[in-house]
Amino acid sequence: MDWLTMPPLTALRAFSALAETGSAVAAGARLNVSHAAISQQIKALEAHMGLKLVDRSGRQLQLSPEGTHLAEALKLGFGAIARAVEELTTADADRPLQITTTPGFAAQWLMPRMLDFRHRHPDVDVMINPTPERVPLEPGGIDIAIRYGTGDWSGVDVSPLFISPLVVVAAPALIDGRDIREPADLLDLPWVQEFGTSESTDWLRRRGLSGVRAGAMMQVPGNLLLEGVRQGQGVSLTVLHWVEDDIRAGRLRLLFEEPEETGYFIVTRPGPLRPKARAFANWLRRCATARDE
Repeated sequence: MDWLTMPPLTALRAFSALAETGSAVAAGARLNVSHAAISQQIKALEAHMGLKLVDRSGRQLQLSPEGTHLAEALKLGFGAIARAVEELTTADADRPLQITTTPGFAAQWLMPRMLDFRHRHPDVDVMINPTPERVPLEPGGIDIAIRYGTGDWSGVDVSPLFISPLVVVAAPALIDGRDIREPADLLDLPWVQEFGTSESTDWLRRRGLSGVRAGAMMQVPGNLLLEGVRQGQGVSLTVLHWVEDDIRAGRLRLLFEEPEETGYFIVTRPGPLRPKARAFANWLRRCATARDE
């Protein structure tokens, strides 16, 4: 019997409940439907299979030999399904919470706040994957991605964390005495870019300056990028939030700012989150709100 000729699952479940409880009334109560609905499902199942499953000639419900055989098979089948679901959901509950984000975000924003999450949720194991690559969100894998952009990604659930535009900055010593009015004025200077990304290169290309840069490009892990920029090792495109204090203190100079409403977003698979992931997402939002206060 293939899936095209299998009886409807609802009818099989109704028959299994009837066989286990001994009456349509009790079966209906178990499945939260009326006893009439149970009777209709049983008749539909008998018509589908072309077999008499219930002997209705006596005062008490009796299963026919075919009905008894089917009831035993369904008990085994539904029992195996229930055990598998319990095993899978228990395993999912026990596995660590998996987060992916960029190395820069992990170093500049997430890790300084993780002690607070540990205090609030000491029983939650967390795995943080800092990578510039966009890791796919698959069942049993990454629970939450924290991505930078405009939030217009398809096929996922997106929730804003905080808005912070991209800016081009450099140490005063690197650009001392220069009159910087347009991006072309930066072409002969060295640049610092997060390893595995092309943000700075893309920013120059969008301004028609692809392939004409004279200064060298150094790529470093995201957690080292800002220190290199502060030391005067190059110009960099970064997130305004990371360098606001440096700009105010005069350690860096703001050269250009993007007008787009870009920022960081919480990205998850469509559908409800498991409890650990929901707690982490709520905690992220609380941290972002506290930042704005």
